[in-house]
Amino acid sequence: MYSANNKKKIRVLQLGSSNGLYGAERWILALINHLEKEAVESLVASIRDASDSEIPLCVEAEKRKIKSYIIDSSGQSGISAIKQLRKVIVEEGVDILHTHGYKTDIIGLLAVNGTNCRIITTPHGWTKNPDLKLLIYEIIDRLAFYFFDRVVILSDTMRRSLAKMPLLSKKLDVINNGVDIDELDRDNVLSDELLIWKGNSFLLGYIGRLVEGKGLSTLLKAVARHGKANWKLAIVGVGDKRDELIMLAESLEIEDRVRFFGYREDRVSLLRLFNVFVLPSRSEGTPRCVMESMATMVPVIASNIPGCKKLISDKETGSLVQVDDYNDLADKIVELQNDSELVNRYKRNGRTFIEENYSAVKMAEKYTKLYKKIV
Repeated sequence: MYSANNKKKIRVLQLGSSNGLYGAERWILALINHLEKEAVESLVASIRDASDSEIPLCVEAEKRKIKSYIIDSSGQSGISAIKQLRKVIVEEGVDILHTHGYKTDIIGLLAVNGTNCRIITTPHGWTKNPDLKLLIYEIIDRLAFYFFDRVVILSDTMRRSLAKMPLLSKKLDVINNGVDIDELDRDNVLSDELLIWKGNSFLLGYIGRLVEGKGLSTLLKAVARHGKANWKLAIVGVGDKRDELIMLAESLEIEDRVRFFGYREDRVSLLRLFNVFVLPSRSEGTPRCVMESMATMVPVIASNIPGCKKLISDKETGSLVQVDDYNDLADKIVELQNDSELVNRYKRNGRTFIEENYSAVKMAEKYTKLYKKIV
């Protein structure tokens, strides 16, 4: 057991994705920033599939003086990655490996085998209607949870889903997601680039991965079919649906009112200029992008799905819309554009809700206690 009198800090290695600085990766950085420094020493690692690709999580970690490792994965088996990760664990004297996602879960679990390192995972959500390959990966991942020391989930909804698996409930902990409100408050610069492009328009915005499950085609259709002439849409992020979405915008003849900004490290400087943040997803865990929008007092419209409903109380902290319904989405956008009192209510109530329920400070306090308990 960890003792307050023990001078040795608990060494925790966070193993994240190489895709970019999105929800889970920013979650890792927020957690590290607020963990009890006298008790926990944090390291970061990421598994890289392409040898020439930069790892945003590791780049950002190094900027913050957090030691990081890039684990190169060659081939389908991941044997090389397992060996590299095990070497880091042994040489760095890692006490706990904390994984985030099915690939890091499986490689991490195999890497700690034969070491004294404990392992926990935080699943950040699952895909709705995944293809067969992804479905198999996610099933294997859930079965692997039996071999973890703890499975820390972000919501009661996820807990109820996993608790149906025989004997797994005793390994489950629920710790709500959290955002680094102090960091968001300090990042108060506005993007000159977006400010010029926005002009006098009513600016809709999305920040996140450009993938099928995010429902971005619904957002484009809402702008095209029912959008007012002064609407513009900023889409920030990368993903395999980018080219398809660009072609859809062109076919809908709104390419002059939609701009794809790609991946941006200064995403908050863009977010602050949105009149409305829109998340038309088909499935979510507890969406970090929504929490950041609420914390920065940007009104939110999001899909009426379990993950979003944890954050959005309709007409109080934001607006909920039916999945894949661009008519409903357009109506809700118009409503916000025409109702300044509703906008101010969302700004005020949203910020207060995040401060009271989803701050990174409270999240990190609970993880510090869990790390101490595990070792």
